[in-house]
Amino acid sequence: MGYVIAVDIGTTSTKSVLFTETGKMVQRAAVDYPLLTPVSGAAEQEPEVIFSAVITTVQQVVEGSKINPAEILCLSFSAAMHSLIAVDSQGKLLTKSITWADNRSAKWAEIVQKEKQGKEIYLRTGTPIHPMSPLIKIIWLREEQPEIFAKAAKFISIKEYIFYQLFGEYVVDYSIASTTGLLNLKELNWDREALELAKITESNLSRLVPTTYIFQSLREEYALFMGIPSHIPTVIGAADGVLSNLGVGAIAPGIVAVTVGTSGAIRVVVDRPTCDPQQRLFCYALTENYWVIGGAVNNGGIILRWIRDRLADAEVLTAKTLGQDPYNMLTAIAQTVPAGAEGLIFHPYLTGERSPIWDANARGSFFGLSLRHTKAHLVRSMLEGVVYNLYLVFQALEDFAGEINSIRASGGFANSCLWRQILADVFNQPVSVPEIYESSSFGAAILGLYALKKITSLEQVSQEIGLTYHHQPISENVAIYQKIIPIYSRILAKFQEEYAQISQLQSQRKFNE
Repeated sequence: MGYVIAVDIGTTSTKSVLFTETGKMVQRAAVDYPLLTPVSGAAEQEPEVIFSAVITTVQQVVEGSKINPAEILCLSFSAAMHSLIAVDSQGKLLTKSITWADNRSAKWAEIVQKEKQGKEIYLRTGTPIHPMSPLIKIIWLREEQPEIFAKAAKFISIKEYIFYQLFGEYVVDYSIASTTGLLNLKELNWDREALELAKITESNLSRLVPTTYIFQSLREEYALFMGIPSHIPTVIGAADGVLSNLGVGAIAPGIVAVTVGTSGAIRVVVDRPTCDPQQRLFCYALTENYWVIGGAVNNGGIILRWIRDRLADAEVLTAKTLGQDPYNMLTAIAQTVPAGAEGLIFHPYLTGERSPIWDANARGSFFGLSLRHTKAHLVRSMLEGVVYNLYLVFQALEDFAGEINSIRASGGFANSCLWRQILADVFNQPVSVPEIYESSSFGAAILGLYALKKITSLEQVSQEIGLTYHHQPISENVAIYQKIIPIYSRILAKFQEEYAQISQLQSQRKFNE
């Protein structure tokens, strides 16, 4: 029996998951870490803390599983997208890891979009012009942190930082590179005009390699700590979002992957780079032959966490007393309200938004609130609002992906029966949940086996992935949601005209305080 260790470097934690080569999950370890917000708009992390989480979780799954390390076929990596770290010529950190959630470069995103041929850059690179984009972050550093920009020898992602620590080389896979706004998708090389806009050169970036690229020379001290041979093959892997599609078996035509964790995304696999003239969607690489198009949203499970922290003191206390999960209690009270929350509509933009509106200034709102509505209505409308927003992305996706006939759901929201049913009803599509819930990790394991030529086809493996929960659309609910969606969209169009002004007022208030 051979094993694969999949390492998933996420926004809030790093997980290492041990799989057999037949896809059975054996052992899992995770280390959480904070998202640092020292100033308004910042969302950073300590690279050293994340590196420690990587080697610690690998060590924990090896030790906890009690397997023979000689039976490990490879390590394979998944990583969150859009991070940026500046390092000097000696490899010294000049910044923390600036994550996708960092909005400090919002002004420069607007400038590039309006004045710097932003649409043309998007159409070549597949990364929407938005503060999440490393391209925009580099411009922000150059303009607002010039002393850092001047010292920087390399601009890298958290994954590149990890691999530099492990192997002493700056290397980036096509998948992570395709999320930077700096990679020409058709040429699979750094985009000349994007580099000129950022005022950097190829020497400031890492060497490009396929997602199946294999390293075999782990630094001895780290191999010893993790309890694995230093010559073990390490597959560079890909970005977490595209690997999630692979991990849930959504790479065949007509199958869409919907993932909702803290944030969320909806994605479909195509066989060539495809960009949306309306700039609603991203396009990122899985391999040279598979590309993932879709939309990422800022506001997923973070909405339910906000409800728990701000509106549900009584439910949290009761759940603690009964030894229950407060999230289950919240979804239970939401289930007492009919589909559509009796006309209460929530726009879930508590942290700005990426797809489909790409507006960092966007803000959340309730519409249709009356004396009739209760806390249960508020909770249900917020759950529905997350799905309404995903549905807008889905509508854009249909223009490029053709007919959709099923949805694979993953992430924390897939644990909620109510949320899964809302998804089926709003989308009017059957929804299934894969047996293995660690979709990005499992996708990394599959890609690792593919890189080692242990499997010959990604499609074949995807077809063999088992499914657990199944939901069919409920026709009465579908009819209600089909009336609400156009209202949701029209209200959004009106609110978008005011988001910048309300955001500015909120910023002024913070400054005055």
